[in-house]
Amino acid sequence: MANHQKDFLFVLIKSLSKSEKRQFKIFASRLETSSNTKFIELFNILDKSEVYDEKLILKSGVIQKVQLSNLKSYLYKQILVSIRLNIPSQNIRYQLREQMDFAVILYNKGLYKQSLKILDKTKQQALENDEKYMAYEIVEFEKLIESQYITRSIQGRADELVVQAKELNYRNTISSKLSNLSLQLYGIMLKTGYVKNDQEYKYIDDYFNRHISKLDESKFGFREKYWFYNANLWRSFLVQDFLASYKYAYKWVQLFYDNPNMIYLNPVFFLKGNHYFLESLYMLKYTSNFKKYLNLLEETIADPKFPVNDNIASLSFLYVYNNKLNLHILEGTFAESEYLIPEILEKLKLHSEHLDEHHEMLFFYKFASIYFGNEKYNECINYLDKIINNKNLTMREDLMCFARLLSLIAHYELGKDYYLENHLKSTYKFLLKMNDLHEVQKEIIKFLRNLNNFYPADIKKEFKKMHTRFVELEKNTYEKRAFLYLDIISWLESKIENRKIADIIKEKAKLNNR
Repeated sequence: MANHQKDFLFVLIKSLSKSEKRQFKIFASRLETSSNTKFIELFNILDKSEVYDEKLILKSGVIQKVQLSNLKSYLYKQILVSIRLNIPSQNIRYQLREQMDFAVILYNKGLYKQSLKILDKTKQQALENDEKYMAYEIVEFEKLIESQYITRSIQGRADELVVQAKELNYRNTISSKLSNLSLQLYGIMLKTGYVKNDQEYKYIDDYFNRHISKLDESKFGFREKYWFYNANLWRSFLVQDFLASYKYAYKWVQLFYDNPNMIYLNPVFFLKGNHYFLESLYMLKYTSNFKKYLNLLEETIADPKFPVNDNIASLSFLYVYNNKLNLHILEGTFAESEYLIPEILEKLKLHSEHLDEHHEMLFFYKFASIYFGNEKYNECINYLDKIINNKNLTMREDLMCFARLLSLIAHYELGKDYYLENHLKSTYKFLLKMNDLHEVQKEIIKFLRNLNNFYPADIKKEFKKMHTRFVELEKNTYEKRAFLYLDIISWLESKIENRKIADIIKEKAKLNNR
């Protein structure tokens, strides 16, 4: 997946588009004495190489070993300068920074009124686009010029700047506190996982309320609202409150649709908000709304005004196709979704530089779920083995765990009793080492271990017992998330009723169509 080459220069060159490479060569030809300078030669060598190979560079005879380090640093900088000079003019943040640089140049030349004129215009533009950090920086620069009594500007100007500085500082402080809280909650989730009992729930709730108790939401602007909804969403995820997740993810997404210019200024935040919103709809099984907002997301991404770059293209692919698969899993339309698998595999290659292995494995788990629902158990096991044999998923024990459990069930369906017995032992050992083992996982493994001990005439009775047990567990706040990974209840119903699991899920989807 993501490029594991350690050399930053090589990775940067490989990330360049054809037009960016062409622009760089035009830019570089104006430097030094000719286009045959050593740093251009280094660029050409790396551009043609499949992997970073220092021996190949030195073998060219153009560059000596003692020069290589400095030459690489120089080339790295020049590539960034070239990209910077060719950034699309519609990017407001670059426009603001450019105008700020112009104001500094004019100030240093003693052209104070010209500098202040640019600063005032740029400040208004920053405020209109909710770039309050930049606006604050501008106000501080205006104060610097005014404090030198150079301009003898209109009376009351000093008071006006002080009021602006206080207001912007206040709003920026709120945004910073909320973004800190959001990051801290995300860090807690990575470290300890979702809450598992009432004690942990109370700790998170108290922690969250302490940090937001003095904030007045009615005074928030766009940026403060965004971080407030973001922090609330992470709190909801942590405590596994699906309705609250839905509420704040919806507020996050609607904030952007109510302020459409912000979609194009902050496309990454917009995409992430939609992904979390669709995830919340998936958790609540709100099928009709899921379809509606997935279609709306695709329409927005297809809008010519929507920004395009490598990062945004990769995130758009990740979130749209992840949720396309989720929709099919939600509706039980497994056969209809198989066409997506080769399409996604091809796109994974295209976006391999920008997505990590975790995202690839998550796609593989969804592929396995689709093949399982379509009763193609060998194909299901094939993708689950890719996850189980992956040694790099230390942060996703949950994914590893459910891949093993689904693999056990797939082997049971194939009648591979010998493999099932061996696989049960290794899975049980893995579960014992897990930090985040839930009751659902314990019950599944216990049930599967005992399956071969039941008389054939008693198996359906045992399926019914387990069904009753899992229905009760699904009502438990701290256990229900597990059923999103593995719909064990629908599988048990398919065994009890001698029906396809896809038909069972389709019926439920119709009943839950909200």
